[in-house]
Order: sequence, then C-alpha cells, then structure tokens
Amino acid sequence: MEKKNTWETYESKDVKKLEKLCAEYRSFLDNGKTERECVDNIVNIVEAAGYRELAALEKNGTTLKPGDKVYSVWMNKSIVMFQVGRKPLSEGMNILGAHIDSPRLDVKQNPLYEEGGFAYLDTHYYGGVKKYQWVTIPLAIHGVVVKKDGSTVELNVGENEDDPVFFVSDLLIHLAQEQLEKKAAKVIEGEALDIIIGNKPLVIDKKADKKSDKNGKKDEQDEKAAKDAVKAGILQILKDNYDMEEEDFVSAELEVVPAGRAREAGFDRSMILAYGQDDRVCAFTSMKAMLDTPETERTLCCILVDKEEIGSVGATGMQSRFFENAVAELMNLTGGYSELALRRCLAHSCMLSSDVSSAYDPSYASSFDKKNVAYLGGGMVFNKFTGARGKSGSNDANAEYIAHIRDIFAKEKINFQTAELGKVDLGGGGTIAYILALYGMNVIDSGVAVLNMHAPWEATSKADVYETYRGYKAFAVGADDAKVF
Repeated sequence: MEKKNTWETYESKDVKKLEKLCAEYRSFLDNGKTERECVDNIVNIVEAAGYRELAALEKNGTTLKPGDKVYSVWMNKSIVMFQVGRKPLSEGMNILGAHIDSPRLDVKQNPLYEEGGFAYLDTHYYGGVKKYQWVTIPLAIHGVVVKKDGSTVELNVGENEDDPVFFVSDLLIHLAQEQLEKKAAKVIEGEALDIIIGNKPLVIDKKADKKSDKNGKKDEQDEKAAKDAVKAGILQILKDNYDMEEEDFVSAELEVVPAGRAREAGFDRSMILAYGQDDRVCAFTSMKAMLDTPETERTLCCILVDKEEIGSVGATGMQSRFFENAVAELMNLTGGYSELALRRCLAHSCMLSSDVSSAYDPSYASSFDKKNVAYLGGGMVFNKFTGARGKSGSNDANAEYIAHIRDIFAKEKINFQTAELGKVDLGGGGTIAYILALYGMNVIDSGVAVLNMHAPWEATSKADVYETYRGYKAFAVGADDAKVF
C-alpha cells in the first residue's frame, strides 16, 4: 500500500498551522531538557489553560464536575492531566500517554576528580546510547542539587550563548590505529564518558602562602588546593556561584545533555533537529491535543512519565501506582469512587500509547523491511506491536480496536502509516503500552517517526509532528463511543 507524502495533502492554511505548532514544539524542547524541566514547563502551560492541582482540591474537598481540568505531579518527574467528561468515569477514559525521559549522561554521586591537569565529572550513561556519539560535542549540565537543609539549587549551564560548555575528549586520529580496530560498542567505554569541566588551577595568594601558623605549618586549605589545584578551582566556582560543597554531589541529580537549541533542518526547513525528541515529541503533541479539545463525553487523560528508557521502573515510572492512585483520587472528587468503579474505569479506557518509531534511513536500508517501516513525512505512525524478535515484551493491539481507530482517522482525514521497528530478527524496542494493557484496556502504540533515534541530535518531520497532533485530537473526541472489544 502506497500513500502520498503528507506534505502533498496540505493547503497553505494547513502549512501555516503546522509552522505555528512546530515553533511551539521547538520552544517546548528548549525549555525541557530533563524530566524535571519538562514537568515544570508543562505545569506552567496547563495552569495557564485553567488546570488546577489535584492535591489542593483533595485537601479542600472540592467536588469536580464535567469540564473541570486538573493535574497531578509526582516527585517532580511525572505528571497526569484530566479533563472531566460528561459520562461517569466508570465508563472509561480516553488516554494519551508518553514519556519525558531521554537518553543522556548522569553525573555520579562521587564524581569530581583531577587527572593530568583536567577536572572531570564521572558519569553513568542513562538509556540506550551509542557511546561514541557523545564525544567531542558541546554538552550542557542541567539538574538540581539538594542540600542537607532541604534547600534546592538549580543548575542549567551550557545553553546560553555566554555560558561555558563541557565535553568528553576522544583520541586524536593520528594515534587511533588500535582504537579503530575495536568494535563500535567498545570504541568508547562507559567509564570513559567523563566530562571535562576545567583546566585552570586555583591560584593561591602568594603572600598568604608564605604565612605560617604558630607551629610553622602551612594552611591546610592551601595545601589541599596545591595538591589538586584544578579541582580546587572548580570547587571554588561551585561555592561562589551555587553555594555548593563537594559533598553536595551525593544528593544531586545532574544530567549531561547536548548543548544547543532545537533547529529547523534542511534548506526547505521541513525537519526539526533536536535533542530529546524521543519521546518529548509525543509528550508535546499529546498535551497540546488535550489542551485544544473542548469538553467531551468521556474523561480525557494525558499521562507523561519518567524512566521509560530504563524499563519504566521506579516511583516515577509507568510501573508505579502513581497513575492508578491519581485516577482513584479523581473518582473520589467526582463522587463515584469505589474499588470496583476504579477497575471498571481502567478496563473500559482506550489508550494511544505515544512513543516514537524508527524512520527509514536509505543509508542503512538493509536494517529495515521497506513495506513495514515508517517514513519521514509519511504521517502519524501506528505500531500494532513493539517488543523484540518474536514480539517478546510487547503489547499487541486487537484488530477490532485498530479498525475503530482507522474509522476515527478516516472521518478526520488523518494521514497515518503503520510500521515495525526494524527487521524481525534485528529490531526491537519497548514502550509503556504493555503496562497499561495490564488493566485490560485497549492500547496501541502510536507516534512520530524519528531519524537518528537515541542519538544526541534526532530528526523529525514537521508534517509528522502536525499530523500526530491532529490524530491525537481526533482520538480524544472520536473514541467517545469506543467499546471494550
């Protein structure tokens, strides 16, 4: 089955809407390079749209009614939003779900050291990465440092034009004969992904250096600074700028990400090149679709979670009870909570599990099944299943549910394509779909095709971003009459 390139289906008015949406999307990416930043940004956006915090309403015992909009944040890394529908929650919700974590380098808890005249931060890579892609590129540090007294210091260094940047060094080509004989997975080892953060020694005041105490001993602080002078210089900068001591790294969450803003790509500006599009492209389009959807019959839900890149584990991952607890609290405020009603709500819900799919890359054509692969510009992508090899670890959507989605999209003329993640014995990947499917709800993976997935800079088509937004809006309204198949 061949379909038109999505660009060919647009009129000039459509392109104007597309460009407006994609400009908002690029700003969203720039303002949310970590999960915490994403959540902060989303809260600002949804509160401006009239959403209220669920926890505050719980405390006041507020009764919710159709049309009310609420959100709940968990540990500053996951967020769920609801727009209460006219039908009882026990009849189910229409859910859009995505993740907001992306592959990166995480700073370790005891990271700062000096070697060969350089100050380094030791890192541990997060998620699936090709380690060699992270060397010799400008890097930024984002995150928080929480001190013993509970105060929090936010760091965001490397994004402004006058900010310093950081980098991982690589061996010069003239000496790389042995390195180039290694397999790609071993060219750069994980323990070699330490970022260089300084090279200038702390300068000790010469007059102060000559002073001695009563016992004729040099000042201990000066001795320590002289031993690791570059490290001492960095610690002095951290103290002066952030009131941070070395021991504060223990309770810090610092993420190292590519420095730089999201950019338009190609002479025709048809693409977006940016860090973190897996899966913030689906997070943005899901959130935006929900905000732009008026009151509906069924309650709308958008859940954006952490930790998908490492298995959806932990308190902020999809496997936690956060989502289920939030739905229970919502039902309580609408006056219809019971354990049975909660189970019915989840089982009768319909979901688009929103995550990216691999885009066909002609340079590596042998890795794809050309008949079952997503193409940049091909529109929104559906993956009936993900997993690996024999569909291991995947949610496999029912044919009846897919037919229902097809009908919705046909009515709204949404351009979409279907795909698998690479050749059968080669590809594979996971999403949050199988976790929500455990409740018995209908779930299918959907989203945007991405070129360079998991690389520091990923590419998407503006047309696919816009068409996915349109698809999510169509689902939010059109799945009102969905039944449990």
